[in-house]
Amino acid sequence: MLDAAAIANDTSFMLSRIQFAANISFHILFPTINIALCWILLFFKVRYNQTQDESWLRVYRFWVRIFALTFAIGVVSGITMSFQFGTNWPGYMETVGNIAGPLLGYEVMTAFFLEASFLSIMLFGMDRVSNRVHTIATVLVSFGTTLSAFWILSLNAWMHTPAGFEMIDGVAHVTSWLEVIFNPSMPYRLTHMLLASGLTSAFLICGISAYRLIKGDNKKSVKQALNVSVILAAVLIPIQIFVGDLHGLHTFQHQPAKVAAIEGVWQTDTAVPLLLFALPNEQTRSNSFEVKVPNLASIILTQDPDGEIKGLNDFIDEHPPVAPIFFSFRIMIGVGVLMLLFSWLATYQFVIKKRYPPWLLKVGIAMTFSGWIATLAGWYVTEIGRQPYLVTGILRTKDAVTTTPPEDIALSLTLYLVIYGFLLIAYIRTLFVMANRAVILEQPNAPSIQQSQNNEAILPLTHQGEK
Repeated sequence: MLDAAAIANDTSFMLSRIQFAANISFHILFPTINIALCWILLFFKVRYNQTQDESWLRVYRFWVRIFALTFAIGVVSGITMSFQFGTNWPGYMETVGNIAGPLLGYEVMTAFFLEASFLSIMLFGMDRVSNRVHTIATVLVSFGTTLSAFWILSLNAWMHTPAGFEMIDGVAHVTSWLEVIFNPSMPYRLTHMLLASGLTSAFLICGISAYRLIKGDNKKSVKQALNVSVILAAVLIPIQIFVGDLHGLHTFQHQPAKVAAIEGVWQTDTAVPLLLFALPNEQTRSNSFEVKVPNLASIILTQDPDGEIKGLNDFIDEHPPVAPIFFSFRIMIGVGVLMLLFSWLATYQFVIKKRYPPWLLKVGIAMTFSGWIATLAGWYVTEIGRQPYLVTGILRTKDAVTTTPPEDIALSLTLYLVIYGFLLIAYIRTLFVMANRAVILEQPNAPSIQQSQNNEAILPLTHQGEK
């Protein structure tokens, strides 16, 4: 009976982890877009106010509909995710509820209420209120999305680098809210996430705009949206690389086991090479098929070619699973490099050549959701890298899990996966349906790039006027 109970507990634990991972993976896709998309919408609106160019208003109207759709799905998925703190992880709130509860409450009372209060004006008030009031509503909704990210990431960062508390009878009590909110990793995580959102939105706008151009929608507003997204991506990606490096150095200081897993370092050593590729094996505690650059890991992390990096063998039973972090990190970096190359090449074509070749537009379409891939990979590095702790040094993940029977969790997990899979496919399809509808309704007779007799590239700085 004890063996059966232990198996049931282990099964519940694993299913609960998978369920929360599925929920957070689905939910994070939508705030990642909206945090930055709202500020981009504000830019479109300000440009209209400055120039009175109707094309800026046209691009605002198109993308504000996508913002509304994304916001709705993000809110619904966020609500269902929060229920799991009680249903699947009751030990979490029992131990750190004095900190997590208020922070989540602040997010609802300030950020969410601010967004919800002015969202209707932003979506439906353009022709019902003055232009100034509508612009102010857009500003407040943009501020609300960022404030929401601030509170959520403050809590998430605290779980990685807890500060400003004391433990009394196994329960965390706040000693300094300033130290809780502005814990050591909070500035890095917030900045990294805001930049990730900017890149995700930039590539989404780029991909959808390129798709509309490919379909023959040659209006100035479409080209303006594409130009803005390309420039935004080209500016943000080098900043993200710099911030990511700072974040990595901070993680090396506070979470050395996570960095050891990222780098695939098993034995503490000096002059550690950077592994471009390897197959980590936790059974043998070694790597196979290593492709490495000598000394580079030590140079990056310690600024010394002979610098020492602690290995995973120094953290037996205290380090996260290696393979998921190792590969997720390289996926994130790989997608980031592709973003850098594409955005700089597209910027060159826009600024110097004054045109986008059709093949480059097709690459832009292929990279429409590249921000999602990079964000999810980075999120997995962050969250899996905290294991075996739910709150570093305070609460182990196994100690917070529910005693709900595994068959009940399996049922809810299945329903979540089916519903989320349907919603994700529907969302992506809806984006392209909206893009197609804009082409058909607004420019029904325009030839597509493929239909063009001379197959010339789109010229973003020359246009046929708005129709």
